Amino acid sequence: MGPATVQDHAPRLLHHLRRRHAGCRLSANQDARPPPPSVRRVMLYQQGCFAGGTVLRVAKDLAENNRGARVLVVCSEITAVTFRGPCDTQLDSMVGQALFGDGAAAVVVGADPDVLVERPLFQLVSASQTILPDTDGFIKGHLREVGLTFHLHKDVPVAISKNIQQALEDAFAPLGIDDWNSIFWVAHPGGPAILDMVEAEAKLDKRRMRATRHILSEYGNMSSACVLFILDEMRKRSAEDGHATTGEGLDWGVLFGFGPGLTVETVVLHSVRTTAAHDPS
Repeated sequence: MGPATVQDHAPRLLHHLRRRHAGCRLSANQDARPPPPSVRRVMLYQQGCFAGGTVLRVAKDLAENNRGARVLVVCSEITAVTFRGPCDTQLDSMVGQALFGDGAAAVVVGADPDVLVERPLFQLVSASQTILPDTDGFIKGHLREVGLTFHLHKDVPVAISKNIQQALEDAFAPLGIDDWNSIFWVAHPGGPAILDMVEAEAKLDKRRMRATRHILSEYGNMSSACVLFILDEMRKRSAEDGHATTGEGLDWGVLFGFGPGLTVETVVLHSVRTTAAHDPS
């Protein structure tokens, strides 16, 4: 069975993988128009901003180990519940409130696509998770009487950027890739400081983070939903700009999720040919 692919629709659904940020309702059916009862559901709660990578990793495992399966991945984030008045003793909480935004996105993940009726957008080649050393408590969330509060350590951007090189080497060494400008980037936009430091550490051309920064500027930090927004922005922009692949004309790419732990999700992607690349005109 081939590697899992990300698609924008599926003729038949077997699994429903849903990620929610705020709130928890213990019910098997949370949809206005629910899928058939035979669909197997997996709910993920309170994972944090890295969970966009988590749901793709879990969906990849489901798709590749259940022949013919199509997994609907839904990320739904309502971060507005963290908004409250300022407090001079919790300035880190204000930073989070300034960055966060609400958003929801969905993709279909499956293996061995039927190209007559399905349209693959990216391949999920490999996926891994790691917790960065000496970062316990750098990102904390507490559910209290006032609601959900976030606390961010000032060294979060430094900790992520210092470990980004190792994450890249671990993911791409099997492929013989060590030029980080030769791959396309889908990085969770935790904030401008994180993107700036990762960009500097990996010595990236400014173009590599274009899609990521565009989503941050338009919608803010939508937690797990961000990376799905970025994938969509990248594949649409690639087609509009006439690139040969959905990854800005490049073949290989990386998707990063950053969040509490500090946890880093790393997904190796492979792009597919765009419609423009097949158009002889």
